[in-house]
Amino acid sequence: MTDDQNNLAPFPDWPAVVQRVRARTPARLLEGRSGAAYRTGTQMELREAHAAARDAVRTELDLQRDFGQAVVDQWKLFEVSTRARNKDEYLLRPDLGRCLNEESKAQVSALCPRERDLQILIGDGLSVTAVVKQVPSLLPLLHEEAQSRQWNVGRCFCVRYCRVGLLNEVGELLSPRVAILLIGERPGLATDESLSAYLAYQPRKTHTDAQRNLMSNIHDRGTRPRQAATRIINLAEQMMKAQASGFSLREQSPALER
Repeated sequence: MTDDQNNLAPFPDWPAVVQRVRARTPARLLEGRSGAAYRTGTQMELREAHAAARDAVRTELDLQRDFGQAVVDQWKLFEVSTRARNKDEYLLRPDLGRCLNEESKAQVSALCPRERDLQILIGDGLSVTAVVKQVPSLLPLLHEEAQSRQWNVGRCFCVRYCRVGLLNEVGELLSPRVAILLIGERPGLATDESLSAYLAYQPRKTHTDAQRNLMSNIHDRGTRPRQAATRIINLAEQMMKAQASGFSLREQSPALER
C-alpha cells in the first residue's frame, strides 16, 4: 500500500475530492473526532510525532555514526563547536550558538582555505534528524552544481550547537564570496526531517537576518535535494552578480516560474 493510500484508509467513504486533498499534504486535515476529542489513532500519531520532535532536538550529532566513514572521508569533514558547552546551554543561550569557541576558531582557520567562491558548513541546529537525513544526499549535489560553474569550494565542516548567526563569524574567518549553512529546522508535528539552507553574501559580524536568504523545507515531501541544490546554487550565483544578499534579493529560478 502506498503512502497516499495509507492516508486515505481511515475514511474510505469520504468524497473523492476530500481524499485527494488529504493525500497531497502531510498536514492533519479533516481527522475526524470522537465526541469532543481526537480519535484514538490521531492521538497516538500526535504523541509519536511529538516524541520524534523531542528526539530530533535532543540527539547529539556524531559524524562517523550518522554520516558514515565514507562520507566523512570523501568530504574531509571535521567537527567544531560553538561556545555552548552542552545541549541545555545551547537551548537556553542562543547567543552562544552564534560564535565558535577559541579552539574551533583556530581549527577552522588552520584547515579551511580563505576567499573561496563558496563555503558550505553544516550545523546541527534544532533537528539532528534532518541533518542526518538530508545532508549526505544534498552535499554532493551542491558540489556538482558549483563545479559546473567552475567555482572553487572551501572545505566543509560541521558545527555542534549551531545557530544561524554563526554565518557572520565564518564570514569574518574565511571571507568567502557566498557562505551556505545547512541546518536542521525546528521540528513540528508534520515532520522532524526538514532541513534549511541559509545563504549570505560576504557575511560580516555587523550583518543581521536582513542580509541573509533562506530556503526551508528541504525534505522528501517538501523541496527534494536535487531541486534544492539547483535553487541554492542559482541563488548563490545571483548573490555574486548582485554583490548582495538578503531582503533586497529576490530568488529567480526557472522552477519557480513554472
